[in-house]
Amino acid sequence: MKRRPTRKKIPAKRAAAPLRQDRKALVLMVSITFALLVGAAAFRTFLTSHHTTAVGGPYALFDGQGRRISQLDFAGRYTLIYFGYTHCVDVCPLTLETVSSAFDELSVQGESVTPIFISVDPTRDTPKVVEDYVENFSPRIIGLTGTADQLQPVMEAFHVKMQHHSGMGPKYLIDHSSLLYLMDGRNHLVGMIPVDSSAHQIARDLKRLLPAHS
Repeated sequence: MKRRPTRKKIPAKRAAAPLRQDRKALVLMVSITFALLVGAAAFRTFLTSHHTTAVGGPYALFDGQGRRISQLDFAGRYTLIYFGYTHCVDVCPLTLETVSSAFDELSVQGESVTPIFISVDPTRDTPKVVEDYVENFSPRIIGLTGTADQLQPVMEAFHVKMQHHSGMGPKYLIDHSSLLYLMDGRNHLVGMIPVDSSAHQIARDLKRLLPAHS
């Protein structure tokens, strides 16, 4: 009769070691996740409350009626400026739709703010094309554009970066900076809002940044 091999008994200390390692790994993962969440929250707070004169400046562009529009036309009013282009396949239309929903949530307080869409694609986006595009989202949004020479200093003032994807013919795409710039009645930066915010987050940020009885 064969003897059944005896199972080697693992010392308690050796058996507990993997458990301790698993706990350490779990704690580390939780700590990293918490740090990332805190970092994201801090970044949002910075964007929506950071006052600086280094972002923004005067501009003179054209609306769909061919009228020359500058920051002086909005003196005394807040503006929420977004740079994009009409052939954008995802971020731009989603952002404009979200902004429109945010203003619906803001109600009366949002009446003191004029949302502005500035195209960075002067080759395809004529003033009329931009006007027709923004009307798909809200009649409140003002679409502006201009020549490359007119747009360049505006983009530099707002630190907007862009890059064309070459080799795609007339259907080329553009990588560009995506932020919402809240400017006060003197065209000074009040805060920047990430475009990946939900409509509720944008409305909440605007409520916090706008005067209580604007």
